[in-house]
Amino acid sequence: MKRSEMREQGFFLTFENLFIPNDDMDELIDLYSENVEEVCDYAKEISQGVSEHKDEFNELISKYLKSWKLSRLPKVSLAILYVAIYEMKYADSVPDNVAINEAVELAKKYSTKDDASFINGVLGSISRENEK
Repeated sequence: MKRSEMREQGFFLTFENLFIPNDDMDELIDLYSENVEEVCDYAKEISQGVSEHKDEFNELISKYLKSWKLSRLPKVSLAILYVAIYEMKYADSVPDNVAINEAVELAKKYSTKDDASFINGVLGSISRENEK
């Protein structure tokens, strides 16, 4: 499985987790493995990492929202942002520009062109902050 496919699987799990009130990633991973396909280790790392750091990521995203509230963001965009921010902050093998580009590609595939531009802008701002 290519790294982009692993990331996409992590996105699916992260997106699904936005609808589960008890935040039980192990159960979600088991369900996905039983009903869709076996979950790779990298997708598990992403989804569990996002679940653990969601509050931190929400603060970071909120910092760069202009005239928007986090609760108004489409869940698809939010899940894409979570995956990219996880990779930017916690996956040392993934450069920021790769995480951003992959997030934009996921947005083009699963959301809209406007969402892709929005995601690119938010992640670019976060990346610039990380460089300081």
